[in-house]
Amino acid sequence: MNPSPNLFVIGPTGSGKSTLGAWLAPRLGLALVDVDRIIEAQAGMPVATIFAREGEAGFRMREAAVLDEYCTHAGMLLVGGGGIVTRPDNRARLARHGFVLWLDVDAALRAQRLEGDATRPLLAGADLLQRLHQLDAEREPLYADCADLVLTLASEVAIDVLGQRAQSQLAARWQRHVSVESTP
Repeated sequence: MNPSPNLFVIGPTGSGKSTLGAWLAPRLGLALVDVDRIIEAQAGMPVATIFAREGEAGFRMREAAVLDEYCTHAGMLLVGGGGIVTRPDNRARLARHGFVLWLDVDAALRAQRLEGDATRPLLAGADLLQRLHQLDAEREPLYADCADLVLTLASEVAIDVLGQRAQSQLAARWQRHVSVESTP
């Protein structure tokens, strides 16, 4: 067990991290922090525009800064973008400051969800399923490196079903440490 006041949800693009986070946060009494939404608010532009102007490296720097800032808080459910694990310092922060739930969703299912979605810069202009498999090959070992719990999904389920499954597994595995630190 990883005792922590925070829950971090990681996983690949299109896995449903934001949806699961929004479902879980109020039920667990946690403040919801979505890293991509914070970056967009700070930059005043969508993620795709940040990628176009600053490249992936610029976006990852912004992502690391947001993670660094919010890891000092307690009582939050933080949803990271699909590539948040690509930096070793991010993986270390995640593992050190929260209980990490990896939402591992089949690439074919994610491809169905993402079909026609032009807002994902790393998927633009590529064979979608092939690109998802490529990203999975690169990132799955990184997710595994910092995950305390893996929630695997091979077929579509309602958010209530997935949320209840996650909540049940968290209750069995997450030793929630309540801290006196402030929330975001």
